[in-house]
Amino acid sequence: MSAEFATFGLAPAMRAGGVLANGDFQVHRDFVDFIVDGRPLLFQLSDLDAVSPLASDVPPAIFTAQVRSLLLEADAPLTDGRYVIYGCPECEDLACGAVTAVIEQDGDDYVWRDFAWQTEEAADVERNGYHGIGPFRFHGPEYRGALRSLLSGDDPSARRRVLLIGARVAVLAKLAAALRTIGIGAEITHDATHVPPDELRTYGAVAFGRAVAEEQRAAVREAFERAGAEVAYVDGLAPIIPLLVAQIENALDRSPSDRRRLTRLVAAGGEAGVEVTSTCRVQVTAYRLDRLYRTHTYEIFDGILPAGRHRIALNGKALKSESFVVARSSGSVLVEPMAR
Repeated sequence: MSAEFATFGLAPAMRAGGVLANGDFQVHRDFVDFIVDGRPLLFQLSDLDAVSPLASDVPPAIFTAQVRSLLLEADAPLTDGRYVIYGCPECEDLACGAVTAVIEQDGDDYVWRDFAWQTEEAADVERNGYHGIGPFRFHGPEYRGALRSLLSGDDPSARRRVLLIGARVAVLAKLAAALRTIGIGAEITHDATHVPPDELRTYGAVAFGRAVAEEQRAAVREAFERAGAEVAYVDGLAPIIPLLVAQIENALDRSPSDRRRLTRLVAAGGEAGVEVTSTCRVQVTAYRLDRLYRTHTYEIFDGILPAGRHRIALNGKALKSESFVVARSSGSVLVEPMAR
């Protein structure tokens, strides 16, 4: 087999959940992505909303089985020696479509080849193959070392929880319900100083409402520091549930910044400036509060953008009063207040 050697690695990634402008919910999924030659393999598949089988919310036994399967320590789950590389983020059902590939050993090397989009038991590589991707040949020690490191790590789903602190109980309750709906645990408290350290270490983020005083914020930070827990702190921009969910999704993103599809958002001068690292679908939504604190939502843009920087004109109504812009791709979400 003549495939040249490629480097193999792993990196944390997420499929951003959220409350969408039309009221639908999109499930949050944390997973481990495959890094081939220093770049996420998922990015080479254009605009694909999918996750690897190494997802954090599957039971530990299934997660371990997925790792051992990729190490070829178990039979291939599909015919012709094919393995699922990326699947549906909502249900992971093959009928929804999946990227599959043949994985085999050649001496001490591992080879991934014949990538295809598959919806049935057998793949039609000629018709549905990704002919410009692979084959990839990986050095055995590098490949095995990366995958086996997952078997000795901490529970990858342990920090998918958020602590909510604020004065508006009704808003916090709605926010907690929305987060739980998309798969993120959320609890509400006014005082974290008496929470056991072991519990504090299960949180990945803390979200403060705008009315929380600095003295209270400092006490919360001190409690987490005493517990040895590193968390992301979110200052809620406004009591708008989809906006707050987007802020928390961004805070929970542990993927390296240089391995994200959506890397930049600027909202100023009547425009939203976005930057993407590979071709993908981008949705831009604006929110604003009027003088009676009612929420107004504006769907600004929804389309496929190539890699690079792009300027998107904002709706004039979205520029009034207190406005905020959310840009979303399948893998990340960014939030910015409108600069005045």
